[in-house]
Amino acid sequence: MNDQIKPEAEGEPLQTLYEGRFLVLHKIAHWEYVRRPRSTGACFVIAVTDERELVLVEQYRYPMGARCIELPAGIIGDSDASENEAPEAAAMRELEEETGFRARSAKTVLTAPTAPGMTSELSHLVRVRGLSRLHSGGGVDGEDITVHMVPLDGIDEWLAARRAAGLWVDARILAALHLIARDP
Repeated sequence: MNDQIKPEAEGEPLQTLYEGRFLVLHKIAHWEYVRRPRSTGACFVIAVTDERELVLVEQYRYPMGARCIELPAGIIGDSDASENEAPEAAAMRELEEETGFRARSAKTVLTAPTAPGMTSELSHLVRVRGLSRLHSGGGVDGEDITVHMVPLDGIDEWLAARRAAGLWVDARILAALHLIARDP
């Protein structure tokens, strides 16, 4: 479990209700929540090309039953090879796997709970700079990721069109746009 997250309720033990390969369901007091057993959080990559395009990904998400538009992202520390991985290293790895872009540098600009009523996971928004394209992306292990480079001028209309077409748009994109506006 993430060293920063210590679930507590006065006098209440932490119970494990179910343990799967990727998620553990816990109960403490009257509350149930999930955690990832081999993770220190998730990274979400804010990548802007030299042409002022935000790099986004589209993929089918089983919990939503639909394709979703998201920032490139991934789990931190969920394998033996990445056990002690920093959010910035995970972000650079995920960016290359999912989008084919390599970044020169990465900096965490925001860390916050992912969904504090449902999971102990922390989200790390990582701003990368100095992009170069190595390949077309698409992910690993059958992820079936479509890469979009969306001009920042007109991105609101582009996102609205995706929503109108029945895709979900992850709210972290709005947080990324806010952070980009503060530090272009």
